[in-house]
Amino acid sequence: MTDKLIIFDTTLRDGEQSPGASMTKDEKIRIAKALEKMHVDIIEAGFPIASPGDFEAVQTVANIIKDSTICGLARALDKDIDCAAQALKGATSARIHVFIATSPVHMENKLQKSPDQVLEQAVRAIKRARQYTDNVEFSPEDAGRSNPDFLCRIIEAVIHAGASTINIPDTVGYTLPEQFGKLIRLLRERIPNSDKAIFSTHCHNDLGLAVANSLAAVMNGARQVECTINGLGERAGNAALEEVVMAVRTRQDVFPCQTNLDATQIVNCSRLVSSITGFPVQPNKAIVGANAFAHEAGIHQDGVLKHRETYEIMKAEDVGWNTNRMVLGKHSGRNAFRQRLKDLDIVLSSEEKLNAAFSRFKDLADKKHDIYDDDLQALVNDTLSTEYERLKLISLKVCSETGETPHATVIISIDGKENSATASGSGPVDATFKAIETLLEGETNLLVYSVNNITNGSDAQGEVGVRLEKEGEIVNGQGADTDIVIASTKAYLNALNKILAQVERKHPQGARAV
Repeated sequence: MTDKLIIFDTTLRDGEQSPGASMTKDEKIRIAKALEKMHVDIIEAGFPIASPGDFEAVQTVANIIKDSTICGLARALDKDIDCAAQALKGATSARIHVFIATSPVHMENKLQKSPDQVLEQAVRAIKRARQYTDNVEFSPEDAGRSNPDFLCRIIEAVIHAGASTINIPDTVGYTLPEQFGKLIRLLRERIPNSDKAIFSTHCHNDLGLAVANSLAAVMNGARQVECTINGLGERAGNAALEEVVMAVRTRQDVFPCQTNLDATQIVNCSRLVSSITGFPVQPNKAIVGANAFAHEAGIHQDGVLKHRETYEIMKAEDVGWNTNRMVLGKHSGRNAFRQRLKDLDIVLSSEEKLNAAFSRFKDLADKKHDIYDDDLQALVNDTLSTEYERLKLISLKVCSETGETPHATVIISIDGKENSATASGSGPVDATFKAIETLLEGETNLLVYSVNNITNGSDAQGEVGVRLEKEGEIVNGQGADTDIVIASTKAYLNALNKILAQVERKHPQGARAV
């Protein structure tokens, strides 16, 4: 009988730790619902003690999601565990995930504790978590650089204390696949009570080996993989859920396990996460990249036409590539629009938001003939991103002419008052951004500027992502429009509004324009 491979998604927790990838509560709910629809086994919704916002997000996800287990992260501290338990109180199925560092470099320099002290703290934390739930996971942070003998000691102790899942993290992406696989096998063979727990893996991608390490662990007995949509995560990211799942599914001749995931939801979930976080998916990304199932070479095209499996080891339809069908146009009514959003699991919280989205849909339908699901996702994101708008675009005029310096004139509403500015730049987008900056106090640094077409055709919407930094705060902004300069302006203002929102939360009495 084939074993089950548990898919533990940490997009909402570890994925959100990517600089600029913070999500609102509503955005987390949308992603959680998409993960639930995809039949993800466990959703790590956040780190409840980290902030009141994180606590509320975990609590809300726990109350809404019914078909997936909801997990909250906690350090091996009483206050963290109590906070996580409180946030998860309304969950149909809950898990508390406790961690403490076990590598010499972490214990000596960060924790400043001896191995015996770390072991004692871990055991005490697991016992406290077990007071709230029998579903407790333990992670020895930086296990990839930990002493194997100490790992055996601490893992045996926490299993005895009640941990039912043991997660082995390669926290800094240091290990190699053969090495990591051997570590999992060693732990399972040497720890006397290892059969009382499920072994898991959580790999980072610093050397581009997160998926390879995770699969090596699975081949050596791990039966849970912690991963994220699109490989999102801090630094170089985590193991990509879509790659792990499809590798196991495609190579059933090798893997002695299988997932329960509905793989046809992968592409939709990937696009949703990309749109919300502003992290575009590279075209040559495995499984979910635009070129993943594209064939340019003539010999490849000829082979696929004759027999698909000559150059394709998976069907594009199996991961959801055939779901992007045009269903709406300029003559579509409000009910059809509402129903299509419902089919896409997009639920707007009020009639006012639905009306705003429908108005934008009609404007878009006047600009482009065919409206696709991806257009609707971008349109809704654009609508929801305007909920906190101290800066609003009123009008934009740009001039770009061969042999002349481009210039732009913008009119922006700042806290309800219209302001106008003109600036020149190396291109129309540069000129527009400079014009906006002349209206605001202080400087922001543009770290990333990216443009992607949402669908095909010359009338396609362009989706622009920007990443801004101001005084150490990093935010992403997104904007979509059939006019790429307007899309860029929307993205820039979206990011600036996020900076303003952060300033207002920190200094509610004295928030000013950036």
